[in-house]
Amino acid sequence: MLKIENLHYTYEDGTPALNGIDLEIAQGEFLAILGANGSGKSTLIKHLNGLYHPTLGRVLLDGKPIERVEDKEIFSRIGIVFQDPNDQLFASTVEEDVAFGPTNMGLGPEEVKERVHRALHLVEMQDYGRKAIHALSHGQKKRICVAGVLAMEPQVIILDEPTAGLDPVSVHSLMHLLEDLNKKERITMIMATHVVDLVPLFMSRIAILHKGQVLRFGSPEEVFADPQAIEKAQLHLPLVAELMHVLKSKDHVKLHHIPLTVGEARREILRLLSVQEMISRV
Repeated sequence: MLKIENLHYTYEDGTPALNGIDLEIAQGEFLAILGANGSGKSTLIKHLNGLYHPTLGRVLLDGKPIERVEDKEIFSRIGIVFQDPNDQLFASTVEEDVAFGPTNMGLGPEEVKERVHRALHLVEMQDYGRKAIHALSHGQKKRICVAGVLAMEPQVIILDEPTAGLDPVSVHSLMHLLEDLNKKERITMIMATHVVDLVPLFMSRIAILHKGQVLRFGSPEEVFADPQAIEKAQLHLPLVAELMHVLKSKDHVKLHHIPLTVGEARREILRLLSVQEMISRV
């Protein structure tokens, strides 16, 4: 769906932000763009819906350079959720804010009403339509931002650090919502983040950015199998994977693979205990 070819971007003050990005994003996947602050994550995602224009290289939407696609089509197909919901929400009430996008698409009042109703249900905020935006919590505002994008029925949703400022319960609640939208609604998700522990739980592929370049790209299993690359990118392994790497390298525990989640680690530990019990019986 989206293809990035040799993408470079330099800010007006001469600061280079992207230095030759090549990336393909398939329809229906959940991609994490992972990197430390200053790695180029936010700059990259702002190229994916035409907010920024490359200094060199190009972004293709279904094989067509994105600058040749009409703005109306881009914004209806690719939605973006900013890190700070206060940068995105501006109407007085929830319903008014969610209705803004479809209204500006030229849809009739009944169609707009239906889309607002469906979008609020999808984010489980259907009882908040008449609420004032300023009366919402930070987590509720994040959900309304997602609803505003959903009301335009996009094929792709891009999220810039969507879990920033949320407590742990709200983080997992939001991530499960995004996972459902990805799997049930078949919406392609692209999420810029530096929270590595979320990645193996929810994402299908990872692109690790470092100094404006893709340092590693692949499945969580492939990417997190290289601790040196993770360290170079100024990140850390998921805590479970870090523990298992230590057991393998320092304690010489014979692991079949490096688990990335608690569930995977539990199964691997039970397997090791079973093997140890069999050996002790012999």
